[in-house]
Amino acid sequence: MAKRKSQKDPEELPDAPEGSGKGKRKNADSDSDSDSDMDMVNVDFEWFDPQPAVDFHGLKTLLRQLLDVDAQLFDLSELADLILSQPLLGSTVKVDGNESDPYAFLTVLNLETHKDTKVIKDLTAYLSKHSLSHPTLSALQPLLQPTSPAQVGLILTERFVNMPHETVPPMYTMLLEEITWALEEKEPYAFTHYLVLSKAYIEVASELASADQPPTKKKKGGKKEEETFYFHPEDEVLQKHALAWGSFEYETPVDDGASDSKRAFQELGVKPKGHLVLIEREQFEQAVSAVRTYLTGS
Repeated sequence: MAKRKSQKDPEELPDAPEGSGKGKRKNADSDSDSDSDMDMVNVDFEWFDPQPAVDFHGLKTLLRQLLDVDAQLFDLSELADLILSQPLLGSTVKVDGNESDPYAFLTVLNLETHKDTKVIKDLTAYLSKHSLSHPTLSALQPLLQPTSPAQVGLILTERFVNMPHETVPPMYTMLLEEITWALEEKEPYAFTHYLVLSKAYIEVASELASADQPPTKKKKGGKKEEETFYFHPEDEVLQKHALAWGSFEYETPVDDGASDSKRAFQELGVKPKGHLVLIEREQFEQAVSAVRTYLTGS
């Protein structure tokens, strides 16, 4: 069943597919700039319910990207199946119709309802462990204990890097609507808290020498506080409404040159981290509204 909302966004997407779907147009015109070498590509984005028959492999790819190097710690097939087992909750974004692979997704899983599922056991233990790694995440630890009465909804969302941010607010807005409908049907989505699992990164000095510049030398003196950057810009907005939030180091070891392989700038490499944002139920709707305003200006 297709989602009730669909839009089209023109965006500078050099890697975006050139085909178009059947979504309703939001802005159909794109201007060519004679002073720019970048071409504008019009792409129709459509929002769909998760499709068990076609979305399994696409979801696994996006989950692997979301969990980064720690993806190997979890059974992604079981996790994708769990997401697809609730097809009327959550969204995918596609460009070539319902039978194509998703380019983005968002869903929520009840950690209490699925606590006996192995992948949820593994995820809960993982999240509980890393909630101890950052003082600002201390409020999360008791909520994940087996004796806790809390109903934590784990929000999983990821998208390809060249997807426009404007595709995000409709997924959150529809999630709110779907939870309301599910509660009317007495389904187990009466969450007390929402936990967004995401990714952040810090910039690190390059270990590689370039033709014009030698490797960056480490400076002596006190340790400079690391600045956190966000792969998902909405995370910075969500955490303004959060009970707790923070980043953590991935568990899986990586080679010393891994940061250089993800160079975002000429002189600096990128070191990804896991990121968690915990939002109380009473604040979640306001947080979604703030995300919509920030990413769309409306």
